[in-house]
Amino acid sequence: MQYAPQDLKQVMSCGLLSFPVTDFDAQGNFNAGSYAARLEWLAPYGASALFAAGGTGEYFSLYGDEYGKIIKTAVDTCRGKVPIIAGAGGPTRTAIAHAQEAERLGAHGVLLLPHYLTEAGQDGLVAHVEQVCKSVKFGVIVYNRDRTKLTPESLAILAERCPNLIGFKDGVGNIETMSSIYMAMGDRFAYLGGLPTAEVYAAAYKALGTPVYSSAVFNFIPKTAMQFYEAVRTDDMATQHKLLKQFFMPYLKIRNRVEGYGVSIIKAGATLVGHSAGPVRAPLTDLKPAEMEELKALIDALGPQ
Repeated sequence: MQYAPQDLKQVMSCGLLSFPVTDFDAQGNFNAGSYAARLEWLAPYGASALFAAGGTGEYFSLYGDEYGKIIKTAVDTCRGKVPIIAGAGGPTRTAIAHAQEAERLGAHGVLLLPHYLTEAGQDGLVAHVEQVCKSVKFGVIVYNRDRTKLTPESLAILAERCPNLIGFKDGVGNIETMSSIYMAMGDRFAYLGGLPTAEVYAAAYKALGTPVYSSAVFNFIPKTAMQFYEAVRTDDMATQHKLLKQFFMPYLKIRNRVEGYGVSIIKAGATLVGHSAGPVRAPLTDLKPAEMEELKALIDALGPQ
């Protein structure tokens, strides 16, 4: 089933979203069989949509025909179960090529990841996003992070020019900017919280009008991730505070030790719960044995998933 852009917007407006990690074998090559098994395991837990080849899926490290293989595997595995949103980013023409490939393969929309490295003014960022949007028919969600930081004025221009730009995901965390965007654009977009370990910011973002977020820890503690989302949805602060204190805050201490651990720790968690996705690719590095033990203790304390 395909989604018109406005249908995708409705999907993005409620529920928990997640980024499955991408499976690599011992030689570091894409492992389609293991990836399909991962998606089959995660799909029944109730995420509204899954992002294939996203940031946690190491999009930045993919090459050649790997991207198409990953998106096809995700679409084929999750057909009729959960929508697949494909990551696409990098240089404008690369992002266009990947967005068009994702559409051809049956993905339900695309998350436009940052363009990377070079600085760009707002006019250039608007042109970048506009060109990607106009290259496809399905819905596009723009990820505001790193080099791609759009102002409310730029988003207003894009909203007028690009009807299929239906979502705004924030990975910056500037409350003033986020509030300005929401006040200016209202329900024109579906708004997603996209800071690393989004659970820590979930209550604050909900207060801003952004109740939906993407969970990376869903990759290895899906039951707890859904429990936390339900606590945010129902304003159950007792459960939120309990899980923040018991798991998320000590988890952050491990994650913050090394740049890039935001992805590495997710793969480590998947390994510890019996769903290994293999190693991360350079320039990322895997957790050290002692850190694996620390993470294992936090996961074990949560109980069965």
